[in-house]
Amino acid sequence: MNTPTASNLPPTAPTQPIRSVPTNIITGFLGAGKTTVILNLLKNKPAAERWAVLVNEFGEIGVDGALMEGQQAKDGDVFVREVPGGCMCCAAGLPMQIALTQLLRKAKPDRLLIEPTGLGHPKEVLQVLMANHNKDLLAVQKCITLVDARKIADRRYTEHDIFNQQIDIADVVVASKQDQYAGGELEGLKEYVVNRNRASVPVIGVAYGNLDLALLSGESLSARFIAAAADEGHHHRVQNVESMPLPESGVLRADNVGAGHRSVGWRFAAEKVFDYARLYSWLCGLHVERLKGVFITSEGVFGYNFSGDALTEMVLDDCLESRVEVIVANLDVANGEANDIVPQWEADLLACLCSSG
Repeated sequence: MNTPTASNLPPTAPTQPIRSVPTNIITGFLGAGKTTVILNLLKNKPAAERWAVLVNEFGEIGVDGALMEGQQAKDGDVFVREVPGGCMCCAAGLPMQIALTQLLRKAKPDRLLIEPTGLGHPKEVLQVLMANHNKDLLAVQKCITLVDARKIADRRYTEHDIFNQQIDIADVVVASKQDQYAGGELEGLKEYVVNRNRASVPVIGVAYGNLDLALLSGESLSARFIAAAADEGHHHRVQNVESMPLPESGVLRADNVGAGHRSVGWRFAAEKVFDYARLYSWLCGLHVERLKGVFITSEGVFGYNFSGDALTEMVLDDCLESRVEVIVANLDVANGEANDIVPQWEADLLACLCSSG
């Protein structure tokens, strides 16, 4: 029997009690650039710090966690946990609280980033974070709301309750994707924020997701006021698609509907390998509001992100399985378009598999 020694023991997280972990909500509507900003923050975090990310996705099949983990070096200083399947604060915050507790115990982080789904309820997420059972664990700092300022001219955004709620909880409003603005968009966003009675909230422009780490620090004044807000009584079905065993076919599909949108997602067994050229051609031909995916392909492992502007591709170190999530506006469901197209999407995806897959 071998006796462990100091030299061969596995590395462990710090043993200090978990107390007052600096915590930031980074929110924004679909396609605002949250994942890009978080990836840049992780890339530029202090080298000696351990950071954790709690990611919530509207769809039943989580993709963001795989995208983030696939771009992190395997040095054990970034930990990612997902809560898929709608707003994570629903059902009395239980899915969020379980994931949060497990993540904190595993990571013992120096900072926690929370990314609610773009269709979630940030006020209720804040209430969970500020609850009595979390007050000693977490120190809620600046709430960052990302807004693609070009959307201020679109009533589908400005008349959407969640879009406005994201503005209302912000300590800092970030005009994301500023590199793609034609001119005047930043000023329009500033005016919109003032009209929401948030004149004291700074509005800054950011290009390519390069958010200054210094913006994370400092107490959240919004959290102080929102902590006691009443719950609005919204609820979603809780479906743990993440832990479901894959069927014999090696393909699992899941759907979710809420907040005026519908998501459709697929998981594929690890042995399912996609033909890179066919897959890329299919992705480029989609007309959807949002898409995220990670795929094991004939040319390697790739992550994909589409938010209405362009499809971006990133090389990943690895992933356990291929998965993809597509989001469309509920309008498409109402007129039958999404109901007709989803089976075709699935057939097209399966056609992208290599013959041995």
